[in-house]
Amino acid sequence: MSDKSMQPLVTTVKDRCRVCYTCVRECPAKAIRIVNGQAEIIPERCIGCGNCVRVCSQKAKKVVNSVVDVKKLLESTDRVAAIIAPSFPAEFTEIEFRQFVGMVRALGFDYVCEVGFGADLVARKTREIMASVSDKQYISTPCPAVFGYVKRYHPELIDNLLPIVSPMIAMSRALKVLYGDNLKMVFIGPCIAKKGEANSNELDGEIDEVLTFEELHFLFEDYSITNNGDGSIDNPVPSDFDPPRAYRGNLFPIGRGLLEAASIEENLMTGEVISANGRNNFKDAIIEFSSGQTNARFLDVLCCDGCIMGPGMSTDAPLFRRRTLVSDYVRKVSKLRNPDKWIHYMEKFNDLDLSRTFSPMDQRLEDPDESKIREILARIGKYNEEDELNCGACGYDSCREHAKAIFKGLAESEMCLPYTIERLHRTIEELGISNTELANTREALIQSEKMASMGQLAAGIAHEINNPLGVVLMYSHLLNDELEKDSTMREDLQMIADHADRAKKIVSGLLNFARQSKVNLKPNDIRQLISASLDSLTIPDTVDVKINHQITDPIADIDKDQMIQVMTNIISNAITAMHDRGIINIKTEGDDEQVVISISDTGTGIPDEIVSKIFEPFFTTKELGKGTGLGLAITYGIIKMHRGDIKVKSNAYPDKGPTGTTFSIKLPRKRIQYIN
Repeated sequence: MSDKSMQPLVTTVKDRCRVCYTCVRECPAKAIRIVNGQAEIIPERCIGCGNCVRVCSQKAKKVVNSVVDVKKLLESTDRVAAIIAPSFPAEFTEIEFRQFVGMVRALGFDYVCEVGFGADLVARKTREIMASVSDKQYISTPCPAVFGYVKRYHPELIDNLLPIVSPMIAMSRALKVLYGDNLKMVFIGPCIAKKGEANSNELDGEIDEVLTFEELHFLFEDYSITNNGDGSIDNPVPSDFDPPRAYRGNLFPIGRGLLEAASIEENLMTGEVISANGRNNFKDAIIEFSSGQTNARFLDVLCCDGCIMGPGMSTDAPLFRRRTLVSDYVRKVSKLRNPDKWIHYMEKFNDLDLSRTFSPMDQRLEDPDESKIREILARIGKYNEEDELNCGACGYDSCREHAKAIFKGLAESEMCLPYTIERLHRTIEELGISNTELANTREALIQSEKMASMGQLAAGIAHEINNPLGVVLMYSHLLNDELEKDSTMREDLQMIADHADRAKKIVSGLLNFARQSKVNLKPNDIRQLISASLDSLTIPDTVDVKINHQITDPIADIDKDQMIQVMTNIISNAITAMHDRGIINIKTEGDDEQVVISISDTGTGIPDEIVSKIFEPFFTTKELGKGTGLGLAITYGIIKMHRGDIKVKSNAYPDKGPTGTTFSIKLPRKRIQYIN
């Protein structure tokens, strides 16, 4: 048993994998599992087609490298043969074929032979079986990715696989007849799946190593082998392939090449022979073949669009350019070769054993039932057929196939692009809300810090000033009582008393601002609170107050006296802002959690540059002597002690619309705790 039989053919370089799912889309075997956004190739499911390698723009797929093992083989005492796939003219386009053979020989190979001759043997054997067996349907087997797919995903078709080795194995068996069983074999070609075929337990030991054309380029570079042709190691001597040499088998790498080499006609009238190439076509052909939808006797299939499009090639030439290069080579060498020698070798190998068997490697996974599919689809936002966009961005042909892959552990919900975009939109919206809340919280914290600092300062000043003011007031009143009624000093003393009294009110406001008292939370009717606030004010006849109670449950746990102070402060400011003329709108609303009171005026509005300052202590827009700048600061403090919030929206610019200001107060409906 080969130690390499379980070696993965392709691995993922995770640092380069960019979550594009292109490899998932291109993998005909769905042998790629997505885990945490990273593509993992499942070795036992992989058929080695190399589509993932070919389509990965980030070069995140790494093919198992055989260069080191081949170098060791060449450095050993064993005789080593290089058997070259017939697609080489499409890869080494700038090198004449004899120069190419000389370069390969210069690496240290004892023999350099054409796999095309093995293809001639396979073509003859195919023609013989098809002529002798008329009641059985067959699937061609030169392509290891195809029979690897059948073994894993359609094991019911194992008996339909043509029981013939691939041209690679046929050539190996032929050379061992000519040069001995101890001859080591290195296949060089465009195919990654050949590495898996060579390492399989079914054919253990027939091929020792497999190089892709890309790896051969690396060996040429490593050994400094060029094609100038002067006979030195750097410039190897041109030579022809060692016999036996190929004939029409060199057409194998082109689509329908097997049919051409075997002289089997793909008759569209009879439909007995069907040829299908490419990732999707070969799968569809096998599925139809399995279901009995075709009566074809022979299904000629290649996983690639011919071996000339194999993933082990480095050329960027398009398909038909590659076909032309191979066709030109076949025409050229057919004129140089001796047909009699080809016939001689074909007759020599009449009895060569080209048979083989295939063992199933069933990798089919059970599909979920319909209810589970619907459940998974719902998880990715697919609640009905209209939601199933089948865009293919996830790498699967439909949303249902994606859901099945999720169930089987091959895919993740996040692979769905519309679902991920929708989640991203929701996340952005949530982040926007969180950002606004954080900004508001930050603003509130800054305001609270200001209030705390100003409160401490105000409390200290108030206590220090209050007593001297009391003395001034007391003695000014005593002196006023002792003076004669017609004394000219009475007016001066009255002025002293008035200003001292005003100073005392300011001090009282400072104490209210900095007070350490509790809020007395009790159930109160918001509507009655607004009525009480309006009753305590003198409202000019030119001011129209409109009240709109939209609240269904007006009861909330609040401190009535303090909230009346809040309302009177705001309404008084509104009257002043309207110059005693305008409309005040008071609206109440709320829900089970909070009550909202909005007070709007049609005044001059607050300029944008000072809106952020209105709750700061001692800030006022009133004339000197007409305001203390403490009303809104006290209001803010009371609202915060109620665990509420107050916002202001204002327009002071007539060109932007009607001017005015709206204060919105939000208060918790139920008491949380008494706040110190």
